[in-house]
Amino acid sequence: MEPEGERERERLLHTQRLKAAVHYTVGCLCQEVAEDKGIPFSKQTIAAISEITFRQCENFAKDLEMFARHGKRTVINSEDVKLLARRSNSLLRYITQKSEELALNNLEQKERKKKKSSAAKGRRTSDEQVEAAMAESEDSNMG
Repeated sequence: MEPEGERERERLLHTQRLKAAVHYTVGCLCQEVAEDKGIPFSKQTIAAISEITFRQCENFAKDLEMFARHGKRTVINSEDVKLLARRSNSLLRYITQKSEELALNNLEQKERKKKKSSAAKGRRTSDEQVEAAMAESEDSNMG
């Protein structure tokens, strides 16, 4: 087992990497906006937006975990995400639309898999029939 200090160090390194990724992404987005709108962002502003974004994501993660736990589940599902987004109508509409698209795609994939599986079973059945017919033919030739 890992010592407690080693686990804490790994967690801290992981958090620092996540914060760096958020900071980089926020910087890229701010640069795009600056180029598009002609409004530059200071490094302090980018750092503040990054920190707020990271903290908000931590809050979202905790809320999602609580929603799943309240539902007596260990896995967060799309209904939890919709519940989290309920205060923003546009975000909720977007998430609902994407959720429905994913559900439809999953259903289509299951149908294709089912058809492929039943087609393979059908081929096996006809192969078995051919083998049985050949065996009968061999038996009648021997007898």
